Amino acid sequence: METRSPKNASTVLLLRPDSTGRFEILLTRRPDEMQFLGGFYVFPGGSIEAQDCSGKVLRRCRGLSGADAQGILGDHLGPELSLAHWVAGIRELFEEVGILLCVTGAGATPDMKNAETARRFEDKRRALVAGTLDLGSFLESEDLFCELNRAVYFSHRITPEMYPMRFDTRFYLAALPDGQTALSRSEEVAASFWAAPDQALREANRNVPLLPPTTTMLHNLTAFDSWQSLCEKYRLR
Repeated sequence: METRSPKNASTVLLLRPDSTGRFEILLTRRPDEMQFLGGFYVFPGGSIEAQDCSGKVLRRCRGLSGADAQGILGDHLGPELSLAHWVAGIRELFEEVGILLCVTGAGATPDMKNAETARRFEDKRRALVAGTLDLGSFLESEDLFCELNRAVYFSHRITPEMYPMRFDTRFYLAALPDGQTALSRSEEVAASFWAAPDQALREANRNVPLLPPTTTMLHNLTAFDSWQSLCEKYRLR
């Protein structure tokens, strides 16, 4: 049987501090009717799309150069495709759970606590998912720039050759921005919950189906006993 080449993909592990000085991670459940991984709990993410490395989008990125991105991911990808991995993670995070790792041209963060702003951004999020709005046009319309250094490279996994659908996935860590709340449901999310990594692993033994890459990322995060130690190691902000 012919081995399929893996698709480039990005996944974002969204994190927030808890009241004990430790931290929680967001897990989302894919709708049961979805053909790929329906019913499984995953982290927000998806395949790299052509729009993620378009000039229109890359002109609206800051915080990481193409050379730096290529140095992190590997010379074989090239600077534009390397940057596209960060962009895809930011796009998927917004499309799936409404979290935006962007700032305005003046360096301000969008005020998601303002009802009118939140409603406008939700309408545009839905349009992005539906394909009636492209990422570059969305960023231009709101004078937004993807703040690439808010997503910090964490790990890399390639689906084994035995599987019919394969991904070459880069995993990133990102702290939940102040003033933003993740959607509990969306077009690609049937349910979601926040949990400490060790708690999520315990739940996996009961009623939370997880895939090996997800459990591996959770296990890796259990090495950090505090939010401060995680932030210091990966310079999260």
